[in-house]
Amino acid sequence: MNKSLKEKLYDIIFESDTKAGKAFDVALLFVILFSILVVMLESVPRYESRFGDLLRGIEWVVTIVFTLEYILRIMVVKKPLSYIFSFYGIIDLLSVLPTYLGIFFVGTRSLVVIRALRLLRIFRILKLSRYTTEGTIIIRALRASREKISVFIVAVFTLVIIIGTIMYLIEGAANGFTSIPKGIYWAIVTLTTVGYGDIAPMTNLGQFIASFVMILGYAIIAVPTGIVTAEFAREKRAEKQSGKCCPNCLKEGHEEDAVYCRFCGEKLD
Repeated sequence: MNKSLKEKLYDIIFESDTKAGKAFDVALLFVILFSILVVMLESVPRYESRFGDLLRGIEWVVTIVFTLEYILRIMVVKKPLSYIFSFYGIIDLLSVLPTYLGIFFVGTRSLVVIRALRLLRIFRILKLSRYTTEGTIIIRALRASREKISVFIVAVFTLVIIIGTIMYLIEGAANGFTSIPKGIYWAIVTLTTVGYGDIAPMTNLGQFIASFVMILGYAIIAVPTGIVTAEFAREKRAEKQSGKCCPNCLKEGHEEDAVYCRFCGEKLD
């Protein structure tokens, strides 16, 4: 492939701050949404029986479009293997693979397998985050919060084990708390304010603890929300950064006048 053509295709496919790049992203957004609609309609028996051939034909057209996109991405990127084994590279492959696998599964017994494989096409919805700026900001905020959230989850997990064990000792099998895991299940359901009602404490002490756990549940919900919100606000402040995409690590979020990637140090185009 000609070098100038390769660079031009790279700008269109990977860069989001160019006119051609934005047009490419918007076009793909519509194709992704349309393909998801086709998959959903195909799962409705009434539409499948009447328009099955048409829907399958459309699915093949969409699959070919995504296949060409996948091949072009591999051709224009500097490090093809980095893209292929990246998160988006795997998602791009999963979005087209099921349709092709369906060709090799023939016969009555394999129909169930084919249907299961075709359901994997819904992975195309994950391609949406690549073309949505706000989605990228949320992902970065979640990544920045992962350590704090991990500590929070460990603390909650420890708490439900303690509460579940206490409730098992207080209530016992007579009131439905037949084991510690059963008590932990009740603690999780109560702490998250879901409250299925299949297990409920009967003793006064058990009901007092349950009331405390319910109130505690509302306080706990606010903790991860605050952590993510703080990181989200930080990412929003950095939103003014350009949509330049590093040709080496394929990450965005660089300053307008940046010459080198702030993640891997590669020179930006």
